Amino acid sequence: MAGKNEGGAIPKAPWVIGPLGQRLTLDMLPPAGNAHWLPMRKAEVVAAVNGGLLTMEEALDRYNMTLEELAGWLRAVERFGLNGLRTTRSLRYRAIQEKERKY
Repeated sequence: MAGKNEGGAIPKAPWVIGPLGQRLTLDMLPPAGNAHWLPMRKAEVVAAVNGGLLTMEEALDRYNMTLEELAGWLRAVERFGLNGLRTTRSLRYRAIQEKERKY
């Protein structure tokens, strides 16, 4: 079958398109165990997961984060873009989401 390797698994992408349209490789991602998260670095991890450069499990292990935290980043980017990853904006976006749920 085209696109699969000998073990039947789909091979990983060597690079993905990053949050600013740039080529993003594993070497360009934040270092494992990163503790200081800027919105752009979060967006790079999201792009890597969405593009197949990292699996969700690999991202969770690499960055020692919970599934809920990573899922929150994925949702924030999907709904609000890069600005959704800013901690100063999270309360504003949370209020928007609550309003939408009421209606």
